[in-house]
Amino acid sequence: MVALDGYGLNPGDLSWEQIESLGEFTVYDRTAVDEIVERAAQADIVLTNKTPLNAATLDKLPRLRYIGVLATGYNIVDIEAAKERGIVVTNIPAYSTDSVAQMVFAHLLHIANDVAAYAQSVKAGDWANCKDFCYLKSPIFELAGKTIGIVGFGHIGSAVARIAHAFGMKVLAKTSKSREALPDYVSPVSWGTLLADSDVITLHCPLTDSTRNLINADSIARMKPTAIVINTGRGPLVNEHDLAEALNSGRIKAAGVDVLSQEPPRADNPLIAARHCYITPHIAWATFEARERLMQIAADNIRQYIDGHTVNQVNR
Repeated sequence: MVALDGYGLNPGDLSWEQIESLGEFTVYDRTAVDEIVERAAQADIVLTNKTPLNAATLDKLPRLRYIGVLATGYNIVDIEAAKERGIVVTNIPAYSTDSVAQMVFAHLLHIANDVAAYAQSVKAGDWANCKDFCYLKSPIFELAGKTIGIVGFGHIGSAVARIAHAFGMKVLAKTSKSREALPDYVSPVSWGTLLADSDVITLHCPLTDSTRNLINADSIARMKPTAIVINTGRGPLVNEHDLAEALNSGRIKAAGVDVLSQEPPRADNPLIAARHCYITPHIAWATFEARERLMQIAADNIRQYIDGHTVNQVNR
């Protein structure tokens, strides 16, 4: 067994013991594309997070029988090519739901309360030198009474809805689920209604041809000028140039982003310098607890495969 890019899952605070107990196991922190074949040549089980395994690479790995993707998304693997070659591909579903939902509100509360700016202001001596018991450097606002529009209502979208409801927010959803399948505090609406009525729009839908660049100049033009966009889903759901232009021109209020179209991003990615755009480096999934669950599920996936009862297979 070989892990091609184990550092993302385990930068040193977890143990590989559960997987090591299943057979001979080598972990590489990172693997360049031109190193894949050499490192995986003798492996029948390969684990990958973001190291690509395309058809041409699979052709050069005749011993390979199982690919364990250390994430929920598995577009890094050519699953059809794997299926043709009799290679099982599994993923790790629903391990980071609470962590990602938490990050949505970390971004939203940061924008609502401007905590980092106020904390820095206090460190700079502004409060010590203030004539009053408090001061306002920037407007802050309540979430209660605001409307949140959730695009996609799977595990994470549902968790975001529960938290929003607890904050006293009105919850709208763009989803294929029927009204009867939704909690009574969630209102299913059209895309146009969600854009027009939401104070906050948060993205939790899959990346498909129909959702690529879902947030673009046209959809932004239909939003409130006070709207906030949150993206903890997939970077290409957003047209980054259009969002940056909207932020820089004041067309919408702010954005909180944990994913970008290219990761690591180019230094000239337009969102990095955009006004009121707050970016975290794809860490919504990466709490200790979520990574611990991911490790457990990855080990269980391999164990079940060895025992002949494959679970979480994405290319049946």
